Amino acid sequence: MSKEILEVRDLKDMLNKTGKLYGERPGYKIKIEEGKYKTYTHSEIRDMINYLGTALISLGLKGKRIAVIGENRYEWELAYLSVVCGTGIVVPLDKSLPANELEELIERSEVEAIFYTKKYEETVEKIKYDDKNKLKHLISMDSDVHKEGIYSQKELIEKGKELIDAGNREFLDAKINPEEMNIMLFTSGTTSKSKVVALSHRNLVSNLMDFASVLDINSNDRILSFLPLHHVFECTVGMLYSLYIGAERSFCEGIRHIVQNLNEYKITFTSFVPAIYESMYKNIIKTLEKEGKLEAVKKLMEANKDKTMAEKKEIFKDIHNIFGGNIKLFVSGAAALDKEVEEAFRAWGVNLCQGYGLTETSPVIGVETNENFRVGSIGKPLPHIQARIDDANDEGMGELVVKGPNVMLGYYNDKKATEEVMEDGWFHTGDLAKMDEDGYIFICGRKKSVIVLKNGKNIFPEEMEALVNKIEGVKESFIFGKQQSDDKEDIKINVKIIFDREIMKEAYKVETDEEIYKVLADKIKEVNKVMPKYKAIRGILISEEPLIKTTTSKIKRQANLEVIEKLNAKI
Repeated sequence: MSKEILEVRDLKDMLNKTGKLYGERPGYKIKIEEGKYKTYTHSEIRDMINYLGTALISLGLKGKRIAVIGENRYEWELAYLSVVCGTGIVVPLDKSLPANELEELIERSEVEAIFYTKKYEETVEKIKYDDKNKLKHLISMDSDVHKEGIYSQKELIEKGKELIDAGNREFLDAKINPEEMNIMLFTSGTTSKSKVVALSHRNLVSNLMDFASVLDINSNDRILSFLPLHHVFECTVGMLYSLYIGAERSFCEGIRHIVQNLNEYKITFTSFVPAIYESMYKNIIKTLEKEGKLEAVKKLMEANKDKTMAEKKEIFKDIHNIFGGNIKLFVSGAAALDKEVEEAFRAWGVNLCQGYGLTETSPVIGVETNENFRVGSIGKPLPHIQARIDDANDEGMGELVVKGPNVMLGYYNDKKATEEVMEDGWFHTGDLAKMDEDGYIFICGRKKSVIVLKNGKNIFPEEMEALVNKIEGVKESFIFGKQQSDDKEDIKINVKIIFDREIMKEAYKVETDEEIYKVLADKIKEVNKVMPKYKAIRGILISEEPLIKTTTSKIKRQANLEVIEKLNAKI
């Protein structure tokens, strides 16, 4: 159900219009120390952005590329917006990359200034003195004063205020071309393979308006920032969305603090990756089991399945109180959510919805809502997005292809890569999906990761990993095909299991690797029983080393395969 939304032309227009609407409302609630918080209003946020942008232009950075790197915090957001709303082109960098890869990205993107947090001080200072890049200005988010050629973000904000008070309107009156590249985003992957996605203001605001039109989140809501800000999902659905609707925003202190932060900030809306919800679910089930309440809760879930979400919320109040008791909406993105988890949350009256998107689509393509909800789906496409299934097989599965104002301008300086994914304005997502008669999209898996067997059957690793991950003691798993003979098509399914030694000891009373292997092999036999024979897992590797993943917890398939090949695993 669409609702009336505020039309905005670009991000600067969005900040100006929403600043007038929500100026006095709280925009950020920041923890200073335990039990002490500082609140910034939406007016104060917009003033700081204007001051900082004005100072950046005074440094000669008009039209230049400026990078931002660091943990999620309000200074990161101010930096991003001060660049993109009138100074130049913003280049958000992945904070988890090693120094050598960051160096390469700074060189490739030709940035002339970089905002950074204390953690990256040594790295960026070293990079600055390398002749291979254009880096001239270092701006610290932590320094209170300029020192030894390093600018303080705080001082630049003060300097910009002085300039604006003296009549400088260069940033305030800056004209934005909403169709031009203003955001450069590196896709996940190793640097040599990573592509630069070129996004415009139009891409982002179109997605923002579409997203706002289907979700019932407004200026009374309180949003928690958890996913990395350099990733376009958190950037659009978290940062930009909260500014657009005039909501209050706080920053999660880390994975161990999620529940505490949800409670103390009285959070009503946030986005996590599936692993977080799956972990919450396991903990709730374990607690109920320990307290001897699990069977009673299961009966209650069944008896009240036809009740409204509000009624269920009242019945399962104790579960809601774990999350602070204020959650209106949880969004899950970046990978497929386990159906069992999705169904349980909704049976408890917790509004958990799946969203789906890619960096190239700014990012949201579809999201479930209370009105448009179907377990296992990612909802319907957003209002201004067209979606179709290309080259569908007999089961209706094919590649998901989309078109809309949110689709990127292209891959920067890479015509060949752009042509591979773009066709007459349609973007080929690389994901295999089905669409039902009502327009709900069901993602099946990545086209590239599908394992094709000798009999022509397709294996989706993600689907099988979800089953293996349910085994107690399994942290994560990686399904791969292994050639059995000289016949390249003779492939057998294998799995690498990452186990938790403590849980294995507690649950099965086993300690050595041999004992753990035996228990897991037996559990895999049980998994095989519920699957068609051709999907049976024939070989197992066990390890405690986590799988190689992107910063949004997606498994890097090629990198993990290379690790397995290097070990020359004898399965």
